[in-house]
Amino acid sequence: MNVCFYFEVHQPFRLNRFSVFNIGEEIEPFNAYFNHELNRTIFERAVRKCYLPTTELFLELSDDFGKDFKVSFSITGTFMEYCDLFAPQVLENFKELFRKGNADLIGETYFHSLCSLFEDLTEFREQVRMHINALMDRFGYRPKVFRNTEAIYDNRIAKEVEKLGFKGIITEGTEKVLAWRSPNYIYKAKDADIKVLMRNYRLSDDIAFRFSARDWVGFPLTADKFARWISGCEGEIVNIFMDFETFGEHQWPETGIFDFLRHLPGELLNLDNKLLTVSEVVERFEPVGEVDVPFAISWADSERDVSTWLGNDMQITCFNELKGLEKRIKEKGDEKLLRIWRLLQTSDHLYYLSTKGFADGDVHKYFNPYSTPYEGFINYMNIIQDLKQRI
Repeated sequence: MNVCFYFEVHQPFRLNRFSVFNIGEEIEPFNAYFNHELNRTIFERAVRKCYLPTTELFLELSDDFGKDFKVSFSITGTFMEYCDLFAPQVLENFKELFRKGNADLIGETYFHSLCSLFEDLTEFREQVRMHINALMDRFGYRPKVFRNTEAIYDNRIAKEVEKLGFKGIITEGTEKVLAWRSPNYIYKAKDADIKVLMRNYRLSDDIAFRFSARDWVGFPLTADKFARWISGCEGEIVNIFMDFETFGEHQWPETGIFDFLRHLPGELLNLDNKLLTVSEVVERFEPVGEVDVPFAISWADSERDVSTWLGNDMQITCFNELKGLEKRIKEKGDEKLLRIWRLLQTSDHLYYLSTKGFADGDVHKYFNPYSTPYEGFINYMNIIQDLKQRI
């Protein structure tokens, strides 16, 4: 079996507490809106627990297995900015993996934005080009495969991504789209000549969410067990996609996640599996059918749609207020305010406003700076109102 491992690497610029009494004050907006101390604290914690140990382990695996070890990364523009400021070694490790031929890079929106859900996709195109330029500047590479924010996908987005020059696009292998078909094949987008890589969410979530769950029937998940599961799959390619923070942050070192990761490539290769990058998958496999996605799907929450960000009235109100500023803020021509507006598009801000319960609700609490969604809503709207006055 062919196996493709892909990891989302992202950190947002979280917001400051911004009171209604701050609206209209003579203050510098970037420092007033964003909590730089909290952002640095969370990022540096993730560097210690996840980013450094995991990239260093990947470099060790690249030495052990050579070009047989392959992974792919979608590294957001905001994450690269954090690395520039606080952890250049992390970005250097990604560069070294890429130079050695063990890593592929994936395109996305620079700000991990929700702009693909705007009716007008001009902003989406601009942010994708910003991300391409950032990868060209740092890695000297133009990505061939695209992964939209949180794998948000529909027919319209796929068509636009093809126009931007990408050969493949990643999304969720949900039954809403595939029905009886398997995610372990390449598909073609409807009305576009672009290949679609479907995430095998069951196997991906076995690592990302269930690895340390003692009440899970698959516990404990060992490298040899997981390799056997993959080897027994039908199809041509198993796409295992997850957050990079799975290693050391979501699944703590005490769970054995790093030991699992260290042994997994060897166990897969011993069973005659082959590790591929997303670009190699797109180059080697042809579509077995077409996927028609007239509504937006994503890899988030149990619904696997966009209700993660637009599932309640608070989120919809914030999104519409934000979207409505585009024409005015671009006409104003103030680059600092434009950058702030784009940072406010980062999906995390509306993610924190979710009112979902049960397992989905627990996930939304992770890295969440607010005690309640309502507190987050008021704070976000105060910032939007202040930004509107500045425009």
